Amino acid sequence: MDSSQSQQQQQQQPQQQQPQLQQQPVVKKKETRGRKPKPKEEKKDEQQAKKMKAQQQPSVDERYTQWKSLVPVLYDWFANHNLVWPSLSCRWGPQLEQATYKNRQRLYLSEQTDGSVPNTLVIANCEVVKPRVAAAEHISQFNEEARSPFVKKYKTIIHPGEVNRIRELPQNARIVATHTDSPDVLIWDVEAQPNRHAVLGATNSRPDLILTGHQENAEFALAMCPTEPYVLSGGKDKLVVLWSIQDHITTAASDAAASKSPGSGGSIIKKAGEANDKTAEGPSIGPRGVYHGHEDTVEDVTFCPSNAQEFCSVGDDSCLILWDARTGTSPAVKVEKAHNADLHCVDWNPHDDNLIITGSADNSIRLFDRRNLTSNGVGSPIYKFEGHKAAVLCVQWSPDKSSVFGSSAEDGLLNIWDYDKVGKKTERATRTPAAPPGLFFQHAGHRDKVVDFHWNASDPWTLVSVSDDCDTTGGGGTLQIWRMSDLIYRPEDEVLAELEKFKSHVIECAAKP
Repeated sequence: MDSSQSQQQQQQQPQQQQPQLQQQPVVKKKETRGRKPKPKEEKKDEQQAKKMKAQQQPSVDERYTQWKSLVPVLYDWFANHNLVWPSLSCRWGPQLEQATYKNRQRLYLSEQTDGSVPNTLVIANCEVVKPRVAAAEHISQFNEEARSPFVKKYKTIIHPGEVNRIRELPQNARIVATHTDSPDVLIWDVEAQPNRHAVLGATNSRPDLILTGHQENAEFALAMCPTEPYVLSGGKDKLVVLWSIQDHITTAASDAAASKSPGSGGSIIKKAGEANDKTAEGPSIGPRGVYHGHEDTVEDVTFCPSNAQEFCSVGDDSCLILWDARTGTSPAVKVEKAHNADLHCVDWNPHDDNLIITGSADNSIRLFDRRNLTSNGVGSPIYKFEGHKAAVLCVQWSPDKSSVFGSSAEDGLLNIWDYDKVGKKTERATRTPAAPPGLFFQHAGHRDKVVDFHWNASDPWTLVSVSDDCDTTGGGGTLQIWRMSDLIYRPEDEVLAELEKFKSHVIECAAKP
């Protein structure tokens, strides 16, 4: 393993020189959050929250210390990156380069500042070490207060307002959408955008496209369609809004017949300065549909993986709503009381169109089958996963295995679940008595709320996660990239067979003179 690591370090770096994430003096930032609090609760619970945090802190430190001692055993690879500013969203981008021991891949992050410098959308390059390459001592040697050598800033976009959510367009690796504290969704061609220096007074970068249609701020609910260039959003106006980026291409083509084809230059968005570009903010388009059905803020949205006309949403009204654009703007199915509190997140299984998971402020994750969503007018989940001790902020299905999903919460934990293991004899026999059914891995490397995470589709068991733990770390929050040991998720019989081979090899070597 040590020799492999040495060879990895000797690989040539990419030709393009990439600036390191620069050290900045950390200025006390404004209050950050994983989920924007309601103003009335913010003042009412401030003292109580501080008191509770003070009481919980020793147990958090104790849990972290225990976790850190187990890192070489639990992980195949682990990288810790102390952020200058907190990030509310993290997403993997396209894979750029493959090498013998590691791959280079885009990583999208946000920087939520205190106003002393502008808020930014960061495009970084990440070196992802391949499975079974990193040595155990290398995995365990990380500094919580240091920047990781695996993460290098590639480009900075000065964002008009803080970046609350980032989503990438599956049909084009250059395009991402962002949500900020405004009614609009902003579309960026990250390759065409100029690199900016984030200094006080700098003008905002200009979006390549602005999606209008919300009547109030839309801060978190954002999704890109896996099959068509569609964008979906939800907001404080209780609306779900649908756009097609293709509509902008059609408009641009009709206004300027001489313009280049939409796919030229690798982008599906017309470059700034071309026809129909009449505003200083950038071109904009209106929605294809506006959907009414929620009675409070829409917190998250997602598309059906196989049908661009079907999507679902969740909100602070405790409802899960399924929509079908072919049948109008009213709910196709409305699930009342899907949870016992606000719903924060939802994801549709990419391998099975019938399965949807939701996460809530009631600390639970619920699994729904679209064929049987309700019973007596209220939500009827297949199963309730109860392992978090605080509000669930993010849920996402694994891109690799249909029964596996992750969940992150305000308790600082990122749990990995396998629905197939619920209730099975092998699951009951192997898990500890205290572990909830289906939970097979718990990432405890963060020391405060885990606000976002994302599975890596190019390396399916590798995840990136971000937490708002700046008070604990003395920095601006923490980004971690990690891959659990394959001995944890591989089938038991496969692992035992490999161990038997290893055992035979050891015996054979020992028998030799």
